[in-house]
Amino acid sequence: MASPLATRPPAVEDTATPPPGPRRGPTSRRRNWWGILLLLAVGLVFLIPLYMLLTTAFKTNAEIYTWPMKWLPSKLTGDNIAEAWEIAPFGAFIKNSLIVTVVGAALKVLLAIFAAYAFAYLPFPAKKWLFVVMLGALMVPGHVTLLVNYITIGNMGMINTYAGLILPGVASAFGTFLLRQHFMSLPSEVFEAAEVDGAGHLRKLVSFVLPMSVPAVATVALVAVIDEWNNFVWPLIITNSVNMRTLPIGLMYLKSNEGLTNWGVLMSGTLIVVLPMLLVFLFAQRYIVTGLAGAAARSGR
Repeated sequence: MASPLATRPPAVEDTATPPPGPRRGPTSRRRNWWGILLLLAVGLVFLIPLYMLLTTAFKTNAEIYTWPMKWLPSKLTGDNIAEAWEIAPFGAFIKNSLIVTVVGAALKVLLAIFAAYAFAYLPFPAKKWLFVVMLGALMVPGHVTLLVNYITIGNMGMINTYAGLILPGVASAFGTFLLRQHFMSLPSEVFEAAEVDGAGHLRKLVSFVLPMSVPAVATVALVAVIDEWNNFVWPLIITNSVNMRTLPIGLMYLKSNEGLTNWGVLMSGTLIVVLPMLLVFLFAQRYIVTGLAGAAARSGR
């Protein structure tokens, strides 16, 4: 009689073989290299002018006009910045830009928040049509309204004033659209519970909507700050004295007084204009990306 052990099938090892992963062939690797090279080329297109701006601002005139070009200054000098400060009243330019940027951006964000909340939660006649009309404002270039705004501000006696610089730009169709899209995605259960507690619209906005919308509000604020700081055409036509000019107009004033021969001074003035917003954007770019990507995803639903 055969033993049961003899008829038992051989034991199968209980080791699962992992499924083979996707193999990357030479074609896939070539595509990755081409993508990396393309990103490097695009990065150089943006970084080389910025590098030239920074180095030229701290070079001496002899090094600026040396050929072949010196990529690094042998000695950093602050004479160009000091000379630019003497030629143009950059102190007044910086003060005007700070006032216009801080006040204008704050009003723009505040109005965008209230308008977005109204479009998202308040019932009123023709709300959808009004929202469509507001979106149409995004498609109209701002230069179309320059003449009307100038006539209006002139009739109100606000030419060459801070109010004239700030008021025509406080309405933001982009900010209203982005915040409205974000507010619409917030959970309705929170607001139903707030209504049961007797919360009004202002309390719901301050206590619930804004704390849940920090990335979107930060995005609108940053875009508004950069927009106000870099605004050129409107401050150019609404101000008529040097002491009321903002920094972008001050840079043009510096060029007209210095000409196109002293590049060190011109690059120093450009650095004064560019550096604050460059630092703001570098430190806050993640809010802009998160807010814009979230708004795009919600608008596609």
